[in-house]
Order: sequence, then structure tokens, then C-alpha cells
Amino acid sequence: MEIRVGIGHDSHRLGPGSGLRLGGVYLPHNRSPVAHSDGDVLLHALVDAILGALAQGDIGEHFPDTDPSNRGRDSREMVTAVWQEARNGGWRVGNLDCTIFAERPRLRAVKEQIRKSLADLLMIDISRVNVKAKTGEGVGEIGREELIAAEVAIILVR
Repeated sequence: MEIRVGIGHDSHRLGPGSGLRLGGVYLPHNRSPVAHSDGDVLLHALVDAILGALAQGDIGEHFPDTDPSNRGRDSREMVTAVWQEARNGGWRVGNLDCTIFAERPRLRAVKEQIRKSLADLLMIDISRVNVKAKTGEGVGEIGREELIAAEVAIILVR
């Protein structure tokens, strides 16, 4: 058995807006990410975690913001593309551990929906997915709602 660990991180500035996506789930909010694609920090961190476990670079190499086809792109497509490549290589998810850093919106009520979305994207049982939410407690860029970030750790097994 071969085991690989991947770690991913992403962050986006927040500006005035009407909402954001986290893990493929739309959340109404008075702020939106400033991003080339849909700005889903959780899915971007997941893509980087998968690519890291596979030793295949990072999201910017596979989906560059200089490519017009990535403008406004649904991050679920990016996850699907890299995950299909991993599956073709015989990899499966051992587990996925995610942390979202956001002052608002509060995520307690939607964490299960985000877990389900991630499990569906990766075609795994929800019991293999954990989602945690942390605020900035009013401190720093996250606390002032200038930034949203996510970190993901994934274990792949073959």
C-alpha cells in the first residue's frame, strides 16, 4: 500500500458583493471574493492538496489566471479534473480535513452541506470528510472581513 499526504492553502481578498462559494456551496453574503475564477477558496485548497499528494505542482500551473478560459470558472470543474486524474492512477481518499478561515458568514449551519458537497465531488463517503470553521476574532485581515482563506489536508491511498 502506498500513502501520500497533500496540503493545500488558498486565500482571496473580499470586496463588496452578494455572496461566495465554499466547497461548491453558495452562501449569500454582503462580501464576495476578488478572484479570476469563482473564488471558492476551499475548492482551490483542495485542488492544491490533491496535486501536492500527487507531486504534480499547484493550481496555478494547471489552471492559470492568465488563461481566459478560467475566468469565472466553476471550481468544481477543477476538482473534478484533478480528482479524475488521481482516480485513473489508482488513488482513493483516506480522509480529508478542511479548515475555513472567515469572520462571516458564520458556517455552523452549512458545514454539513459543505461536507456533503465535498464527499459528492470526490465520490467518497461523507465520514471521510471533516470541515472546521475558524474566525479571526475581529483581528487581522480575516477578522476585518478583508480576506477569506482555507487549508486542506488530504491522505491518498493506493
